[in-house]
Amino acid sequence: MLIVVSPAKALDFESPLPTRKFSEPEQLDRTRELVSVMRDKTPDDLSSMMGISAQLGELNFERFQDWSPPFTPDNARPAVLAFNGDTYIGLDARSTFSERDYTHAQKVLRILSGLHGVLRPLDLIQPYRLEMGSKVDTDRGRTLYDFWGGDVTDRLNADLAASPGSNVLVNLASNEYFSVVQPDRVDGKVVTPRFEDAKGDGEHKVVSFFAKRARGAMAGWIVRERVKSAKALVEFDELGYRYAADLSSPDEPVFRRRTDA
Repeated sequence: MLIVVSPAKALDFESPLPTRKFSEPEQLDRTRELVSVMRDKTPDDLSSMMGISAQLGELNFERFQDWSPPFTPDNARPAVLAFNGDTYIGLDARSTFSERDYTHAQKVLRILSGLHGVLRPLDLIQPYRLEMGSKVDTDRGRTLYDFWGGDVTDRLNADLAASPGSNVLVNLASNEYFSVVQPDRVDGKVVTPRFEDAKGDGEHKVVSFFAKRARGAMAGWIVRERVKSAKALVEFDELGYRYAADLSSPDEPVFRRRTDA
């Protein structure tokens, strides 16, 4: 079983690290190629490309200029501890993972990245921002989906074959990021859990803020509980979510909770 999640815009490169374990990204040669393209962009280019402020455009221009492997614990940090958005708050590796959990996460958890393709949790990264949906002209096309092509799916297939448990890819990533994966080429079943919340009148719907945290919480739960089959996902009950059997299908298990108005 293999889990995929999205990265986060928010980063944390200041907090003390709870583990000394680390690894090197496996698609670093491709990342070098992409960084060489991004270094030619001006701050205004980056602001326009990613729809960010001039201040953030300048910050990320400086990040691309400063990007410099080889990565070490002194100049980079593990991806699962560097990303700090809602998914990672839900995952809560910093507070809940033991050393054995980090080791297991290396086998079953992957982060889809516009800059790195596929990251393992302990892969060292330096600060960056590059959304997968960005339009970037390279020799391979006009978008990052073109740039990564089938390489992301190939990497995931290799990792899925080496992972423990059933041949299942659990998609806990956003549509923007999972669109880089070619589902018809995945060597296994793709399962995409759906998280719905209700307020007031009781109508349930996907609320982005809550869904991101729920996806992270499920990813952390799968790691900690050593879940190895799609059938076992129905047991997930963190953050108040419960499996809704009557609304679910084998490919899309639905989890609902009620939020007080």
